[in-house]
Order: sequence, then structure tokens, then C-alpha cells
Amino acid sequence: MRIRKLIAGLLITAMSTIVLTGCSSKEVFHIGVNQYVTHAALDASYKGFVDALADAGYIDGENIKIDLQNAQGDQATASTIATKLVNDNNDLILAIATPSAQAVANATKDIPILITAVTDPAGSGLVASNEAPGGNVSGTSDLTPIKNQIELLTKLIPTAKNIAILYCSSESNSKIQAEIAADAAAELGLTTIDATVSNSNEIQQVVQSLVGKVDAIYAPTDNIIASGMPTVALVANDNGIPVICGEEGMVDAGGLATYGIDYYKLGRITGEQAVKIIKGEATTDSMPVQYLPDDQYSLKINEEVAAKLGITIPTDLQAK
Repeated sequence: MRIRKLIAGLLITAMSTIVLTGCSSKEVFHIGVNQYVTHAALDASYKGFVDALADAGYIDGENIKIDLQNAQGDQATASTIATKLVNDNNDLILAIATPSAQAVANATKDIPILITAVTDPAGSGLVASNEAPGGNVSGTSDLTPIKNQIELLTKLIPTAKNIAILYCSSESNSKIQAEIAADAAAELGLTTIDATVSNSNEIQQVVQSLVGKVDAIYAPTDNIIASGMPTVALVANDNGIPVICGEEGMVDAGGLATYGIDYYKLGRITGEQAVKIIKGEATTDSMPVQYLPDDQYSLKINEEVAAKLGITIPTDLQAK
């Protein structure tokens, strides 16, 4: 009798452990992350996302589990990662940058997807509209003040007549920005040429081909160019070609200047959206794509590069 009671007790304990373990695993919210490439802006977006979750009480390794994957700038890898994150049955997927966002959106119509560092989600075919996404995708846009950036170019390089717009031809995010930049340049009487690459290995050759042909380069928030900015700067600065950039990390890597956004803050906004989804307070279909406020754009000038290029910074642009 005692043996039977002992066995029964052990069975009950074992079953209770299984049930409790099952409940514990269900309490963990799984988030898969598909980051397209490593560079300062995208890294900052991810950090802001994680910090916003932590501030709301969602800690990786405790009540949430984050699986960060990086495609290293390869579209095929981004698609493979997207399939993996879907097959792993994540509860939410964060896609950082347009190519990763498109890969994840193509992989699932059921799992909620938040995107960040995407210039125009609607224009990239990710949502029905930026105001009313209407599906399983929403998030934040990193649309920068491109017209202001082109105007900045004319202030720092007033003699410029011909400029190159440098971007990766396979990124829809970059094509959209290139068109805006070309229109802004035309309004200011500048002539533009497209200087495109299909991968990072072409950057040095393409920039070298611009020597003697252009007075300046404009590089939007293109992921391939941003990650290869040290190469761009090496060739351009050594040949006296200033580079106006789409974001601050590119300036830190050797560009001349930008009016940029804070990608960490952008990531935090995305993280706050994730908190609402986790709590069941919102769904992606009715969650508008969000932007940083206009008053949060900031001027950044690389004074060391300006000195190397012999550029005098106008008084109204100097740090106070």
C-alpha cells in the first residue's frame, strides 16, 4: 500500500512538473529579429527596441526570448532567416531595414511583423497605406529630411554643380530616396547622376569612377552604402569629393555632414509598438506607421573631414 501511494505521489509530482513547465514556456513571448546588415543606424534601432521592451518589464531571457539574426547584407540570406523565424513559430517578428522587411512579409501573413528603418513601407509594398496598414505589418519609418540634406550640400559646397546620388540598385528604400533627392537637387539648379552598386564589392570601383566627374556625392540611408561607408570615404575624401549622408552613423564613418534622425529613438518607438501587441492592446492592421517628429532631426558635421577637404563651415552651421 505504501509503495502504491509512493508511486502515485511520484506520478502526481511528475505530472505537475510537466504542467508547470508547459505553462512557464507559454508565458515566454518569442520575438524573432531579421536585421539586414550591421551598421551604426540599424544597430541603434535594435538597441532602442530592446531597451523599450525592458523599460516596460519585458526582459530577454526572462519573460521574452529574442532571436537576433543578421543577413550580412545578402537578400537570399534575409529570405532564409525569414523562413526560419516563421517556422520557429515566433509570436512577433521585428524586421530591420527594407530588404529584411520584404523577406519577412513574403514569408508570413499570420505572425505580427514590426518593421523599422524602412523609408516608405507603403511604397515598398509592405502595407496597404502608412496610415492604415491593413495587414500583419506595421512599424516605423526612417524617412529623413532629404530636401534639407540637399540644401545642406549647397551651403557647405556652394560651388557644386554636378552631384552623384550613390545607392544600391536592389534596395527599393534607396530608389525612393534617390528620386526625392534628384527632384530636390533639380529645384536648386543641380545636375545629378545615379551612381549605383549591386553589392558592397562594387563600392570602391563606382566611387572611383566619379572622380573628376562630380563636385559632391549624396548617399541616402542605403544599407549597403552605410555598411561600406569607410570605403566610400576613403576614395571620396582622398580625391576631394565631399559626401553628404542620409544619417549620422555615415558621417561618423567619414562622410561630411547630414541632417539626420536618431535611430535609437526610432527603435524605441518600435519597441513601444511591440509592447502594445504583447499586451493585446493593439494589432498591426490598425496601427499606423510612425515617424520621428520633425523637431528631432539634428545637424551633424564631421569637422575633421571638412578640414581635410578645405571646406569652411558657415557661421550659421557651426556648433554653438
